Amino acid sequence: MGTIALLILTIAAIVFSAGGILASKIFTKGSFNLQKGQPYECGIPATGTPWSQFHIGYYLYAIVFLLFEVELVFMYPWAVVVQKIGFPALIEMFFFIIILFPGFLYAHKKGALKWM
Repeated sequence: MGTIALLILTIAAIVFSAGGILASKIFTKGSFNLQKGQPYECGIPATGTPWSQFHIGYYLYAIVFLLFEVELVFMYPWAVVVQKIGFPALIEMFFFIIILFPGFLYAHKKGALKWM
């Protein structure tokens, strides 16, 4: 029954997604406008080239965000079922944290964790 339910849910997801896109194409009037193609920046007209360099600090913030976000996404469900699984779950989480720890050390070394 699990395989059939998964197949039905997959087909339903495809039908609903395609149906929504198809309905929007049928019932809306599409028009090309030069202003629609420009990036929106809070009402301020865009100036300059879109190819600009970003400060490396933004990338370090992204690394730290991914580090802690990925850890949280995997640790929350793990915490819910850790008593059912037992000791193997503890070992798996230990290795998971060991894998993420070099990213934390890199961010700390580069100063991404200093807020001021």
